Amino acid sequence: MTEAITVAQALARELSQVGVRRIFGVPGGGSSLDLIEAAGALGIDFVLTRTENAAVMMAGALAETSGIPGVALMTKGPGLANGTNGVAYAALDRAPVLVVSDGFTPTQLGYITHQVFDQKALLTPLVKGHSRLDGADVYEEIRRLLALACTPPFGPVHIELTSEAARRLIAGAPTQTALVAALAQPSPDRHAVDLVQLEKVRQRMAAARRPVLLLGLEARRHATAVRRLVATLGCPVLPTYKAKGVVPDADPQVVCLFTGGLQEAECIAQADLLVLVGLDPVEMILQPWRYARPAVAIGAAHHPVHYVRPEVAVVGPLGAMLSTLEEGLRQHRSDWRPEDMATLRSNVRQRLAYHPVTCGVAPDRVAQLAAAACAKRGISARMSVDAGAHMFSATAFFPSAEPGDTLISNGLATMAFALPAAIAASLDDPTQPVFCFTGDGGLMMCLGELSTAVQTGARIVVIVFNDSALSLIDVKQQSRHLPTRGVRWQQHNFAATMQALGGLGLQASNETEFVSALESALDAQLPCLIDVLVDPSGYPQQLKAMRG
Repeated sequence: MTEAITVAQALARELSQVGVRRIFGVPGGGSSLDLIEAAGALGIDFVLTRTENAAVMMAGALAETSGIPGVALMTKGPGLANGTNGVAYAALDRAPVLVVSDGFTPTQLGYITHQVFDQKALLTPLVKGHSRLDGADVYEEIRRLLALACTPPFGPVHIELTSEAARRLIAGAPTQTALVAALAQPSPDRHAVDLVQLEKVRQRMAAARRPVLLLGLEARRHATAVRRLVATLGCPVLPTYKAKGVVPDADPQVVCLFTGGLQEAECIAQADLLVLVGLDPVEMILQPWRYARPAVAIGAAHHPVHYVRPEVAVVGPLGAMLSTLEEGLRQHRSDWRPEDMATLRSNVRQRLAYHPVTCGVAPDRVAQLAAAACAKRGISARMSVDAGAHMFSATAFFPSAEPGDTLISNGLATMAFALPAAIAASLDDPTQPVFCFTGDGGLMMCLGELSTAVQTGARIVVIVFNDSALSLIDVKQQSRHLPTRGVRWQQHNFAATMQALGGLGLQASNETEFVSALESALDAQLPCLIDVLVDPSGYPQQLKAMRG
């Protein structure tokens, strides 16, 4: 006789089968409690966050680093509304996340208006699928949603689970031991490769003497194949923010980051072909395509709106296509010389370097000194970074060696991302520290998550670029010769805040103090925050060098 279990238990079982080990969120008193209990019985931890927005970001960051769908849980009404920015991040940054919220039954909607709005309609523009799990085949619905989330382009899905639906008894189902593999790598028949078009890409690459590879977020799951192709061609590599680490930053073929801005212009000017590998247009800055160079593209998903129209574009299983191209291009090494790439790399770093400062610490030195502190100890570290002017220095000067070593919201480019992402990355792999590079503005949007870091014992070092301003907006305001208005505030003591919440809080106003603080932070057995005074005067020059 088949056992009877609740829908909440069935959902927890399916999540466990695909490898979920944590759920993030702020529960309500309805179906949230049923799912937390069902998940806990299977060894799935519940991480209580301070906001629903941060919960979805943690779930998304964990999905980005682990390859396993993330799960965020919240109550109906204000809980779901507060989590919507996180759902937008998951959508535009291509993170497979299952968002589970409470809901109202049809009977309740007959007399209740308190906290009521159309939750499905609110999330419809952002999610790839929706279900109330109140149909005849709950398992099929759950698996459909997980498959949708993990089909390129990855993204969030939504379950609106009422208490009534969560407690409904259904028949138990056999375990699906192959489900993780199926979700992690869609089968070739789901994305058949056009071999004729792929051969055209190969021929075009074989004819090029100075190709440049532009790596995007879809390449993160295929690092081995990408690295083989890079080594075969011997040409420059320009990864996007989210592809940072697919080829290690220390590799001499990695010239600089690619954003669609100005910093990569010198390299591209010397190219005769641009090869887009898993490049999602959501990764580009808000400027028209500026490069008059022919291009070809391979990717995991079709993007109908794009900055560039390649001569040939092929969509399919990216890893297989990369391997096919590498095998067919072994006799076609490029004409690029190592010294050419070294010069380009050096020129970019010189243009992005901060001018000497008279007070505080230069932002590029913050990233460089953090990297040096890790190198001194022979340890590797991940990084998360918030949107803002400090992002230029953090991404350019803190190295990544593996895909997922850099966590950044690039598609949505939201603030208040770095701290939740760092916590999730640390829980995913507590053996290495995570540096969280955040501006003071971004930190103030999610300040309560410092206590989440303390509660979970996350091995993170939060580095606050404290300049008492929304510096990127401040720069843009100055560039328009407008009076300073609405972008600055008084200086705050974030180290004292961290101490009050139970972590280690340190301050630094110069390089010597910052190096000492880094040593203390890396020795600490609890989450640490370094409140470092930075000089924002060089940000306009950095912004111009990077974006034009």
